[in-house]
Amino acid sequence: MGLIEDRVRESIGTKQKILNDKGLISLIQETAYMMAGVLAAGGKILLCGNGGSASDSLHIAGELVGRFRKERGPLPAIALNADVASMTAIANDYGYDRIFSRAVEGYMDAADLLVGISTSGNSENVYQAFLKAKEIGGRAVALLGRDGGKIKDVVDVAVIVPDDVTARIQEAHIMIGHIICELIEDMM
Repeated sequence: MGLIEDRVRESIGTKQKILNDKGLISLIQETAYMMAGVLAAGGKILLCGNGGSASDSLHIAGELVGRFRKERGPLPAIALNADVASMTAIANDYGYDRIFSRAVEGYMDAADLLVGISTSGNSENVYQAFLKAKEIGGRAVALLGRDGGKIKDVVDVAVIVPDDVTARIQEAHIMIGHIICELIEDMM
């Protein structure tokens, strides 16, 4: 039982750090405002990530297209990692580092926003996607961990969870994703 209690305490500790960081709370709110603004202007939200962050991308896209807490119309959001056929074709033909940037090039317009999720902040395919999004003229938001890695320097807003443990960062990312979805629904 000690392990279970330790992990729950660690998760609470990470979330307590977020709660105590007014600057980070402000960035979460700024992210929601930015996303709601893009959606209100007719743009769409693209999301991407690897592993657990890919699952978080799918989860957040589902909350936006479906609903989170309120009945409303669908909001245009797509998780780029959902299309396995495209991802594997791009990886085969261009390399794994281009799986998201190629999709961004195909789907993104300047009116859109890319949300990339990376616990390390150094996922090369997510980084390349952000470079392509900026080249297109779209907006860019990252959910990161640790020190934010190299991704923090190429996005409009970097929401960095103050922890070094991947599991704790991912738990915080989905909490932040849920909060953003709720704020978007309240604004829309």
